[in-house]
Amino acid sequence: MKKNHEFRRLYAKGKSVATPVLVVYFRRTNRDYNQLGLTVSTKVGNAVCRNRVRRRLKEIYRLNEPRMQKGLDVVVVARQKSPYVSYAELEKAYLFACSRLGILSDAPKNGENK
Repeated sequence: MKKNHEFRRLYAKGKSVATPVLVVYFRRTNRDYNQLGLTVSTKVGNAVCRNRVRRRLKEIYRLNEPRMQKGLDVVVVARQKSPYVSYAELEKAYLFACSRLGILSDAPKNGENK
């Protein structure tokens, strides 16, 4: 997602879960694929720091997308603490938020036994 009106619609009509590190918003759509939007405010460090957080969030989404249901618009908003936590803690917060929202399917993660 890239357009401002898509983000605003999701903020207004979607559901969300907040953790100390990030906030995940989602909304169901009629498409058979997912769309991801990332928001990292200028309050989150300098440009290098923000881009590092953005790259980490993209990779976390990419690796866990097979576990997610299809037909979702997802926006991840990084909070000010996000640059100071490890990758594993960021992924744990993302998966916690997704499970609270109920958008993870029961499919096991790559290499994970059920």
